[in-house]
Amino acid sequence: MTRSAPVIAVDGPAAAGKGTLSKRLAEVLGLPHLDTGLLYRAVARRMLDEAVDPACTSGEAVARALVPEDLKRTDLRTPDVDAAASLVARDQGVRQALVDMQRLFARAQGAVLDGRDIGTVIFPDADVKLYITASARTRAVRRYMQNGGSETAPDREAHISEIEQALIARDHADSTRASAPLRMADDAVKIETDALDAAEVLAEALRITKAALERQKA
Repeated sequence: MTRSAPVIAVDGPAAAGKGTLSKRLAEVLGLPHLDTGLLYRAVARRMLDEAVDPACTSGEAVARALVPEDLKRTDLRTPDVDAAASLVARDQGVRQALVDMQRLFARAQGAVLDGRDIGTVIFPDADVKLYITASARTRAVRRYMQNGGSETAPDREAHISEIEQALIARDHADSTRASAPLRMADDAVKIETDALDAAEVLAEALRITKAALERQKA
């Protein structure tokens, strides 16, 4: 597809660092950014707030009624939302509502989008595809710190272990669901972030992205 600006797909499991990378990559490249996982989390959060079980009830109406403020909430990365968002992501009505939203966001002026199925489903013709991953332990520590955890808290290890198990369960649910499962696109480039800090991940992603865009111009 011919576009006036590139679409860059950044996929990977939760807490691998794809959100941080995508924001910085978008800033450097001067592109809009969309964290698509937040869309599903926002739907899940609203359903939980309304005491609606996403395992039994479709969230399509909630998905179509999302407003920007829903994505700015500070309680979208809690364990209960993690579990509920995985259920929400299986809902075909929700998925279609949010797929339409994601495609409209990027088609006009390009974008950096991060999620789980950007390069495989949302934009299989993305100009650049990156797959960001890390071990479950590394990701659990990151999520713990994101949620305000302390390096010196006496219950630190217990909390990290709980988060790690939740992430493993989420990975399994996401990778085995029938619709748009989490997987690396065949033409994506993998970046493992366990031993890399944010600046190093950004540098590697920029190297890959610029090289891919230059090849397309040639």
